[in-house]
Amino acid sequence: MKPPARARNFWQSLAFALAGVRHALHSQRNLRIHVTVAAAVVIAGIVLRISRTEWAVVVTLVALVIGLELLNTAIEALVDVASPVPHPLAKIAKDTAAGAILVAAAGSAIVGLIIFLPRFWQLFF
Repeated sequence: MKPPARARNFWQSLAFALAGVRHALHSQRNLRIHVTVAAAVVIAGIVLRISRTEWAVVVTLVALVIGLELLNTAIEALVDVASPVPHPLAKIAKDTAAGAILVAAAGSAIVGLIIFLPRFWQLFF
């Protein structure tokens, strides 16, 4: 097997990173769900005209959740290479990485409710 190519410059590094994101988008259902929810949140933020500070929080949390989902994909791939047969420690590594996403997504949802719920309430009541 040929060793992986090394980036010779910024543009190659960027291309490799985008290839990783593209692979994860095609192979990871949960990442596609997070990206869809993020798009809905951005649309809601535009429609409801959230403040600059709220945008900063929303963008940070979206990046955190999507970044953790990408990291989880990388951890799963590494664990699969290191432990091709089921092993209790491999399960712990995968479950813990998935748990990190769960915690970040739950926290982000709570922050989303804090930011958006009052605006939706004013809009409809």
